[in-house]
Amino acid sequence: MSTPPSEIPTHPTAQRSRTIRYEAPSTDRQALFAASGLEQMRALAAGEVPAPPISSHIGLELVAVSEGDVVMTAVPDESHYNPIGSVHGGFFATVLDSVCGCAVHSTLPAGVGYTSLEIKVSFLRPISAATGLVTAHGWVTRSGRSATFAEGDIRDEAGRVLATASSTCLLVRPDAAPPASRP
Repeated sequence: MSTPPSEIPTHPTAQRSRTIRYEAPSTDRQALFAASGLEQMRALAAGEVPAPPISSHIGLELVAVSEGDVVMTAVPDESHYNPIGSVHGGFFATVLDSVCGCAVHSTLPAGVGYTSLEIKVSFLRPISAATGLVTAHGWVTRSGRSATFAEGDIRDEAGRVLATASSTCLLVRPDAAPPASRP
């Protein structure tokens, strides 16, 4: 038998809010694809270009980038909680999708982009607001002509692995002509 909504216990705590500020993303596709992925990622890390809006939602900070390798940090808080009082799996997945995708991005030549094709996340330990700073690391494991593969993990400040991921990213060439149709 389910509990009627009026009988579900509530917490006597005060309401909280979170303001998300971000810079509108560029829609200039020529400018977005003019530099190599590594040049773009280094400009982000140096603060020369604004972070993507998703960074504000999750609180991601890009702290290191080299070809095929990216490190980001975030501090989970109560706004990331699910109904049982721990950080929602979507936080883990978004952070891991970000580091894996950015690791792939750092390997791309100018004129080539990517999109996530699939991601598999393994949740190994819970995260809460008490966890504090988490560090996510993503690295490319294999590059191909149409897809690139990456792996990643999230660790707490003690170095314990909290989650892992494997990701496949589809490479896209927005200026390429579409393939000819077959008769």
